[in-house]
Order: sequence, then structure tokens, then C-alpha cells
Amino acid sequence: MTAPELTREPFGQAGGTDVHRYTLGRPGGPIARVLDYGGVIQSLEAPDRDGRLGNVVLGFADLDSYVANNRPGADRVFLGAVIGRFANRIAGGTFTLDGVQYRVPLNNGKNSLHGGPAGFDTRVWAATEVRDGDGVALRLTLVSPDGDQGYPGRLTTEVTYRVDARDRLRITYRATTDAPTVVNLTNHTYWNLAGEGTGDVHEHHLEIAASRFCPTGDDLIPAGDPVPVEDTPFDFRRWAPIGARVGEPDPQLVIGQGYDHNWVLDDGAPFAARAWDPASGRLLTMWTTEPGLQFYSGNYLTAALTGTGGRPYHRGAGFALEAQHFPDSPNRPDFPSTVLRPGEVYHQETVYALTTADEPPVA
Repeated sequence: MTAPELTREPFGQAGGTDVHRYTLGRPGGPIARVLDYGGVIQSLEAPDRDGRLGNVVLGFADLDSYVANNRPGADRVFLGAVIGRFANRIAGGTFTLDGVQYRVPLNNGKNSLHGGPAGFDTRVWAATEVRDGDGVALRLTLVSPDGDQGYPGRLTTEVTYRVDARDRLRITYRATTDAPTVVNLTNHTYWNLAGEGTGDVHEHHLEIAASRFCPTGDDLIPAGDPVPVEDTPFDFRRWAPIGARVGEPDPQLVIGQGYDHNWVLDDGAPFAARAWDPASGRLLTMWTTEPGLQFYSGNYLTAALTGTGGRPYHRGAGFALEAQHFPDSPNRPDFPSTVLRPGEVYHQETVYALTTADEPPVA
């Protein structure tokens, strides 16, 4: 087996700053293409059951499309991007930390979403190429100044993408601050294991290692305590097609026009989720150190978006599995804390393996 390789090529300019695309992987194995703009996973090629490579994530073909999708007023979809400082929603765009109230920009109705209108997905990161005995890696670094998008503290963030010797994609996050702040980082890749632009993912089978999820109000902010998934359309503890129950008149599905909720991952194991496509046989397995998993079934994707393969993305063209802390955690002391203080290190790791199977594997 050949060792994974790492290459770099120009990918345009954003705001006068050069942007590059990095390719990590080996011939015949998973091949990831990552931008230093937004830390975007632009494409990820993986073999199907017959050994044919296909791109299994949604993305844009050129930098201008990413930049245009991040402009004020755009219907942002965050394809493949690093999300920060705070992934998911903060109710009312306000939170109190150590007795001080902070206001962050509203960009999702009455809420702040994914770090605000100029979150980490809109920035050009500093890149370092890494080659060692465990594969190849791309380390991206971003310094977010005190007050950036309303958040306190100067935050230094590192996100490392690694394709290891076992052909797994490992994403490691690290952050430090010089003043108390809140941090919740994730990656917003949309998956379609049948191949990018081939249609919706409703026939994909999904398994999530979670016995509870967070119901929300009409604003998609968690309301009340997490509740059991048992006897609800949110029970993916055993394999179920994504589309089997997505159209049911369950009030929570009506609110999100499908799935857009946080699952509380069960304690005791890092395994988070698996997805399997019967057409290609591709199997995605995901592990994480995070307590929550936001499963989003691509409810608001529209045909106005054209993907890397030149085909439009319709509703349900991909699904996101975002490993993170819970939405609105800064306003919910009962949720796992997202507070980071000087001298502490924020750290999380999420690992993806792409293999094949003729049927959903049994645990």
C-alpha cells in the first residue's frame, strides 16, 4: 500500500489573500481536498463496493462560489466548513459569562448561528503541511481577536486534518484564550455516500449512538430537557433509512422541516454514528470526543446551489453530522460547559472511516 501524500495548488484569492487547495490521501484510497479558506473540505473521494472512486461530500467547484455564499443576505449553507467561534445557535444573540452580558450578531432570525455573519468559515487560515509516520496532515491556524463577532478573549485556534495510515480522516481541534470566553467548534460537511449531486439521501441508512435528543421551539433553540428517542422518529439506535420518517407529522419534524436537532451521545464509547448507502455500499463510521451530534437532513438545500460536479443540489442532497456541544449552551448551565478560560486548552477530535459493506453491519 502506498503512503498517503500531501500536495498544494492555488485556488484563487479572497479579499486579496491567496487561497490554496490541499490534497491529502493516496491513489485508490480516500482522497480529501481541503481549502485554507474556511477550512473547507471541498471534496472527499472514496471507493464504492466495486472499487470506483466517487466524491461523497457536497461542495462548490470554485472559490468565488464559497465567497458568494458567505456574503450578507446569502442563504448560507456552510458546505464543508470549520464552524466557530460557536457552532449552532445562541438564543437572542446574548449570553452572560462571569456576570458580564455579551451580544453577538443575529444572523438566524432572533438567534446567532455558527459564529455570526463573519464566522471562522469566512476566514483564510494560515496553513502548515505535516508529514510523519502516521500519514499526512494539514494544520490550519487562526487568531480571532478580542471582540471578534462580539466574543470576548483573543482566541488562537488550530484545526488539523489528517489522513492516517489506516485511511481514516481525523480532524483535531485545539484552542486557547487570553480571557474567559465560550467555544464550540465543528465541521459542517454534507455527506452523500452515493456520490455528490446524485440525488437525495433519503435511502441512506443511519445509526446514531444516542438514547436522547434535544427538542426545540419554533426557533430551533433547545426547549426543556433532553428527552428519550424511544417511540419517536428520532430513534436511530438501530439502522433506519433517513427518509423513512422524515415526513411524519411529528411536531419536531415540522419545526425543522426535517431533522435539525442535537442528539445526546451515550456515555461510555467514542462511537457516534454510522451511515450506509445501499446503492454504492459505502459505509461511513464516525467517532468523536464531543457530547453531542447535530444531525441535519439538508432540509433547506435548494436547486439554486450548483455543486462541484455541475449538478444542482435539491432538498435532502446531503446530510450533516456535526460533532459539537449542545446548542445555546452558554445560556444553559445544565448543559455541558463551553466555557474556556486562560490556561485551559480546548480540545476535541472527530474521526471518519469510509469502507464498504453489502448490508448495514450489526454492532
